[in-house]
Amino acid sequence: MSLAGKLVNQIEIKSDGDVFHEIFRYRPHHISTMSPTNVQGCDLHGGDWGTVGSVTFWNFTHDGKEKVAKVAIEAIDEAKKSITFKMIEGDLMEFYKTFIATVHVEALGQSSLIAWTIEYEKRSENVPDPNTLMELALNITKDIEAHHLAGRLVKQIEIKSDGDVFHELFSSKPHHIPAISPTHVQGCDLHEGNWGKVGSVLFWNYTRDGNQEVIKVIIEAIDEEKKSVTFKTTEGDLKQLYKKLLVTLHVDTKGQSNLVTWTLDYEKVNESVPDPNSVMELAQKVTKDIEAHHLK
Repeated sequence: MSLAGKLVNQIEIKSDGDVFHEIFRYRPHHISTMSPTNVQGCDLHGGDWGTVGSVTFWNFTHDGKEKVAKVAIEAIDEAKKSITFKMIEGDLMEFYKTFIATVHVEALGQSSLIAWTIEYEKRSENVPDPNTLMELALNITKDIEAHHLAGRLVKQIEIKSDGDVFHELFSSKPHHIPAISPTHVQGCDLHEGNWGKVGSVLFWNYTRDGNQEVIKVIIEAIDEEKKSVTFKTTEGDLKQLYKKLLVTLHVDTKGQSNLVTWTLDYEKVNESVPDPNSVMELAQKVTKDIEAHHLK
C-alpha cells in the first residue's frame, strides 16, 4: 500500500483573489490577526518575505492542539497566482516524510476560487491522511474572506436636545420618527413583540440615496443604563448588499448637550459592495431632524 498521496479541495470566496494571494506570499504574518483561532503567529526565519527559498515559522492550532511548523517557499507563479510551501521541520514531520501545500487563486468574475493541494508521504500506514489539515486550510481561507468583507463604521454627533428623550425615541417609540423626519423615514411598524422590548421586530420604510427602501430589523439589545440600542437587520433591501448589518445607537450625556454615537458593524456580500457610508449618512440626518424637532 502506497504511503504517498494527494488531497485537493476548492472553495469559492467573495473577497479579492489578488489580495488573498498577496497575503500568503508577502504578508503571512498578518494571518494571525485574521484567523486567530487557527493561526497564532508567523515569523520570518530566513530570506525575505515573498521570495522563493524564504523560511517562515508558524504557530497554529490543529485538532485542538497547539503546534509549530517551519516551511520554505518552494515555488511562486505570479501569472497563475500560486504559491507552494514545503514543510521542513515541526510537529507534523513526526507523521509525514514529505508535506507540500500549494494554494492557487483563480478569478471568477466578482468572486475567486481558492484551490488547496496537499501532497504528502506518510511515515507509516497508521498515519491518517491529512484531511484535518485540509480542513484547517479551508477554515483559514474562510476567516481571511470574512476579514476582508467585514468592517465597522463609527460616527458621533453632538445634539442640544434631551439625550434621554432621544434614547427613548429609538428604544420604545421609533414609530414616532416618521413624523419627525419625514424626508428620510416614511414608516416604522411593529411586526412582532412589543415596542421597546428585546426580540421585537420592526419594519421600516425609508429613503436612502434618493431611493425608497424597506428593512426589517430585530432589537437585539437595549441597555437603559448606557442608553444604547442595537438593531440587527434580518430582511430588506440592504440584505442584498450586506450579509450582516448591526446598528448600535448610544447616547452619552455631556452637560447641557449630548453625544450620539452610531456604530455600524457589517459584512458585505462581496468586495464590490461599498462600505455603508450612505447608511451612516442617513442615520446622521435623522439624528439632526430629531434634534431640530425637539428644540422647536
